[in-house]
Parts: sequence; C-alpha cells; structure tokens
Amino acid sequence: MKLGKLHPTTKRLILARAFRSIGQGALVVDLALYLHALGWNGFHIGLVLSMAGFYGAILSLSVGILSDKLRRRPFVLVYESIIFLCSIGALLTSQTIILSIVIIAAGFGRGANGAAGPFSPAEQAWLAEEVPAFRRGTVYSFNTASGFIGMGLGALLATLPSFLSLHPLFGGAALHKASAASYQPLFFIVTVSTIINFILIFNAEEQPKNRKPKREKEEIQSYKKVVRQENKMLTGLVILNSFNGLAIGFTGPLISYWFAIRFSVGPAFIAPVMAVTFFITGLSSLLTGKISEKIGIVQSVVWARFFGLLLLIVLPFAPYFWLASLIYLLRSAFNRGSVGARQALTVSLVRDERRGLATSLNAVSMQVPQSIGPSIAGYLFSSGQLELPFYAGALFQGIYLALYGWFFRNQNKTTG
Repeated sequence: MKLGKLHPTTKRLILARAFRSIGQGALVVDLALYLHALGWNGFHIGLVLSMAGFYGAILSLSVGILSDKLRRRPFVLVYESIIFLCSIGALLTSQTIILSIVIIAAGFGRGANGAAGPFSPAEQAWLAEEVPAFRRGTVYSFNTASGFIGMGLGALLATLPSFLSLHPLFGGAALHKASAASYQPLFFIVTVSTIINFILIFNAEEQPKNRKPKREKEEIQSYKKVVRQENKMLTGLVILNSFNGLAIGFTGPLISYWFAIRFSVGPAFIAPVMAVTFFITGLSSLLTGKISEKIGIVQSVVWARFFGLLLLIVLPFAPYFWLASLIYLLRSAFNRGSVGARQALTVSLVRDERRGLATSLNAVSMQVPQSIGPSIAGYLFSSGQLELPFYAGALFQGIYLALYGWFFRNQNKTTG
C-alpha cells in the first residue's frame, strides 16, 4: 500500500504510530533488563507491569466512551504529553518509587506496537473515519506493520546499553552484562519521538461530530435491533479477548527477562533477535492484510494464530538460544501479524458513533486479564519455573482460537 493513496489524516496517524513504536521497541527489550540491573527481582518487575496494565485498562474504557461524544485528537495529544513527562522523569532518576510511577503511568515496557496505550481507542476510532470499510483490513494491517517496523528499529537501539556500559562513565561493565546507568539514555529516544508525534497529531484534521438525527417512531424498532446485534458481538468480543489477554500476559511482557535468565545473555544478544522479530512481524502483518482480502479477516486470523499456537508450545523446550530465537521469531510473525486484521474486525462490528466504545472494550477486555500474567510469570521465572507460564499461555490461546473462529464465522466475508 502506498501512503500517497491515503487521506492526510490517515497518513499522519500511521506516521505517528511508527515514530512512537521506536521508543516502545527499545523499552520492550530493555526495561525488564534495566530493572533487573537495578536489583529488582522477577516478581517486582512483573508486579509493576501488571499495575501498568490495570491502570491502562481503567483509563482506556473512559477514553473510548468520551471520544465517541467529543473529539478524538485531544485524547491522543494528552497521551503524548503524558509520555513526554514520564520519559523526562525516567531520564532524571532511577529512584524506585518515581520509576514505578512513570512506568505505570506511561506503560513503558509493555510493547504496544506503536499504539497510544490507554488512549488507543480514540486513535483507532479516528483512524477508521477516513478509511472505507472494505479497505480496513489492509489499512489497519499496514498501520500495525508500521508499528512493528518501528519496534524493530527501537530494538536495534536497545543494543546501546551493552556498548555504553563499556565506558567508565556508565560503569565499565562487560559487554554481556550492561550496567544500570547505561539503560537510562534510552528514555531520550522516547522524548524525541514524542515531540515529533505531538507536531504530527496537532496538525492532523478531524471531522466534526455529526449530531445524532431525530428518529421517527417507525425507525426506533429498527435502531434498537441494530444496537442489540452490536451488543451481542461486543459481548462475544469481550469474552474471547479475556482468554487472549491471559495468554499474552503469561508469555509477552517478560520474554526478554526469560531469555536473560534462561540463556544468560544480555541486550547485545537479545536486542538483535527482537529487532529481526519485529521486522518480520511487520512484513507478516502486511501479508495478513492482503490475505484477508482473499479469504476474509476471520479466516486469516484463525490460520495465523493456529501456527503461532504450535510454536508457542515448543518454545520452552528449545535447548539453545539461537533455536529459541528462531522459534520466537516465527511465532511472533504468525501470532502478532494478525493484530491489524483483528482491529479492523473490531471497528467494523459497530457504527461510527460507537467505534470508541468498541475499541475501548476491545482494549480493556485484553488489558485486564493480560495484566494478571506478568506478576505470576515473574514469580515463576524467579522460582526457576521457566516453562509453566508458556504452558498456561498456550492453554488460553487454544481456547481463544477455537472460540474466535466459531463466534465470528459469519463476519468473515462482510468486513474484509
């Protein structure tokens, strides 16, 4: 897809996601390693990430509902302002309480693939405004791909602590074990990208909300029928996402920490693997968008997630770092490459006036159960249970996959 064919606002939102994802990519690799270098244990690292998830979920629901009634742009601008302030705070201090607050408030280290955190419902609903329904599978996959490519660039930058730590100014540690001080400059990447994004979003156009038309009595029954059908689909989405969120929470946020303690490697080894993984996942997202036009959004998601599930099951058995890295790369390409297609399905389940609600419910129903996983997984990893979180994740992923294909079977051809 060529950016020139898209509406200017759509292009700005996609570019903002790309810039935002660079900082997110660096921190999804290195934040847990940074906290580990500061002396935090696995449970404490996971607990802060869990609290960040709960905070984001609560905020996300209100953002989506309010953005349906008001405008979308102010919410995204508020998000960029929060990230800017939190990145400055993390640059200036590593004090435990302050660092915990900025991680929770900004969602650092959760790897949102360039999405605007708890403010993403406003962002996703805004993106849909200038994209025809028949193109959403492709455009949302392209949007997701831009985030993964930015995450890949950020993951490459996540190798910096290993090299900075060789200098006496940052502690003079060995290449395979970066010092805590060498991680702090990564937050400057977030600061710069946030400034760029604020300019992009501030100058993006947003269509004014139309007043809801007055309905005649004969139209009311038809309207209520549409609402009931939408509510049914949204209820199913919430139930399904609860299983998906649990699966992600057990296996996603602490993957760098798992690599570090499983194979005794640092960011110099982990970051390049994550970078390649994000790049390949970005290409996979583009491919999934194209496939969704051929076989439908639902079928493209089901098949991609099925292969991702198989790879998740075998990942903890990998005896070597290079083999585990390869399995993780392929698993991410299949599993996360379908994110854009699933977002396109979500915004197509309802009318424009309820898209903020739909994307909020989609986010919250993922984030709340997802927030449970890191603290449990962190405790298990610290206790030497390096396989159990993956088994739990695979179980919930399998339930989600089976129910997703069944519940949305009638949506396959109508939204792609």
